[in-house]
Amino acid sequence: MLIVIGGLPATGKTTLARPLATHIGAVHLRIDTIEQAIVRSGLARQPLGPVGYIVGYALAEEHLRQRLTVIAESVNPLAITRDAWREVGAKADVPVVEVEVTCSDPVEHQRRVTSRTIDIPDLRPPDWRQVIDREYEPWNREHIIIDTAGQTPEESFSALVQTLGRLRSPSTGSRS
Repeated sequence: MLIVIGGLPATGKTTLARPLATHIGAVHLRIDTIEQAIVRSGLARQPLGPVGYIVGYALAEEHLRQRLTVIAESVNPLAITRDAWREVGAKADVPVVEVEVTCSDPVEHQRRVTSRTIDIPDLRPPDWRQVIDREYEPWNREHIIIDTAGQTPEESFSALVQTLGRLRSPSTGSRS
């Protein structure tokens, strides 16, 4: 299975993707990590354009062909990037689940953007203005939405695991 987790910076994507990968025994592919490794190589500078995603797609397909579950985490702001992840799943003949992580409280979201620590060496996170000015197309198909506003990371993780569990059960409920 390919689980694609997207959302604006500081909504909680990594906070959910890491424990989910551990919980289900999946490979966690983080586009920020890939992009920053490319920058550190000295071969390119930010903004990289699609290169980090293209590397991510290739790695995801490789792992999926080995019958591993993959969690692909990125902002995933454009329909074209979301479609590309679905194409990766189709090529590997695995189901794809799309998850959008949001923070519906703008005050809380801004606090997260301005106070978070970054765990990728030399990565400069966007400031609040860059986050709110970022091109981010609405999702145009059914997908899971996890709103992390007013919740602990544990509560958001539990909601995600429960929703994913319903998708795997025979009496599949509708996705948000």
